[in-house]
Amino acid sequence: MPSHKPWAWLAVAAAILLGSLAGWQFFLANRTGASPPVLTAELIDAHLRSLQPGHLTDVISSDQHTVKPWFAGKLDFSPPVRDFADQGFPLKGGRLDIIHGRAAAALVYGRRKHVVNVFIWPVPDKYNPVRPGSQQGYQWVEWHNAGMEFYAVSDASSNDLEQLHRLFTE
Repeated sequence: MPSHKPWAWLAVAAAILLGSLAGWQFFLANRTGASPPVLTAELIDAHLRSLQPGHLTDVISSDQHTVKPWFAGKLDFSPPVRDFADQGFPLKGGRLDIIHGRAAAALVYGRRKHVVNVFIWPVPDKYNPVRPGSQQGYQWVEWHNAGMEFYAVSDASSNDLEQLHRLFTE
């Protein structure tokens, strides 16, 4: 009968455990409807930073014809800037932000007494479903439209963010 060393069984058990853990992490990061956890944390952090005094906007204006040209020369893309004041989301302004190592436009909207940041950057055209989520009392909704990725983040209700998403895609 062959001799089995106890450490060999331990190594096999450790390999199985490590493989299972890696598979579970891959599943969590890639399941339908889930934003990558690191990106979500960065977006919430950027939203929280924007709420500090003096950090909300680089350009303060409710006029989309002032905010949109402000981004020219500061980004290598032109974000779609629209004012939705008539629908309850007045444009407050915009700023530059860095999200996941890339320059992003951040459009700032009001919703009642809440601030909504809409982060925008270009992505290859592809179909992605709308993905909502919540963490630490903040809601977000992600969507793609016309070669751009959008993330709206706020402590406003998820219904409010879904309404803003619909306004952007109409």
